[in-house]
Amino acid sequence: MAFTLATWNINSVRLRQDIVAKLLGENAPDILCLQECKSPVELMPAEAFSALGYSLIARGQKGYNGVAILSRIPAVDAGHRDFCAKGDARHVAARLENGVTIHNFYVPAGGDVPDREVNEKFGHKLDFLTEMRDWFAAEAPEKSIMVGDLNIAPREDDVWSHKQLLKIVSHTPIEVDHLAQVQNAGNWVDITRANIPEGQLYSWWSYRSKDWDAADKGRRLDHIWATADIAASGHSSHILREARGWEKPSDHVPVFASFDL
Repeated sequence: MAFTLATWNINSVRLRQDIVAKLLGENAPDILCLQECKSPVELMPAEAFSALGYSLIARGQKGYNGVAILSRIPAVDAGHRDFCAKGDARHVAARLENGVTIHNFYVPAGGDVPDREVNEKFGHKLDFLTEMRDWFAAEAPEKSIMVGDLNIAPREDDVWSHKQLLKIVSHTPIEVDHLAQVQNAGNWVDITRANIPEGQLYSWWSYRSKDWDAADKGRRLDHIWATADIAASGHSSHILREARGWEKPSDHVPVFASFDL
């Protein structure tokens, strides 16, 4: 089975339904994983996506979080986990006919201050990552692809300035270390960087920047990983930078990879 997969923090699937449809129509990924849908499942535009040939597997939440998997190839709901016992819609999984499991994650952003003693949100982020690590260590994943807004830019060339962002949430050493532990626990391979090993890569540009394109102060917060047993099948990774300039854009853009399994 050959398929192309994309991941995109859409920042409200109902508000940005039109650009999701644009992506599905113009780029035609076989699977699109969305994060920060900000909608209960029953209010997500499932009929509009179905008209384009995509089924919906989702976990929703009014006004916050929310994750969805749109697929035009056969896929069944493979459940979800409630991390940190908060009831947040931050994970959903789907299983393909070839036995591959797709995990879609929305890791907490972590607030503005990288200190769990004064910032509860940062502590939540670290605890969430620790639970991910422990889950993958206890139940070693196989034939799996993990995607999503992991809210961490791990490499020096995943941010516009390593030096200036070392104390900024999403690139601090403690976050990078926690993400590395998650990756090692599940024997995950970063497919994007396996395909594009060198150079600056970003998938997010702040809304606060008046001219995001010229300033280009981006971060690679969105990821596609695969377990080592299938990682060699991943290819053709790319980031759709132009989507940041679409009408009513998300501050994130889609990240793509193809797999031959």
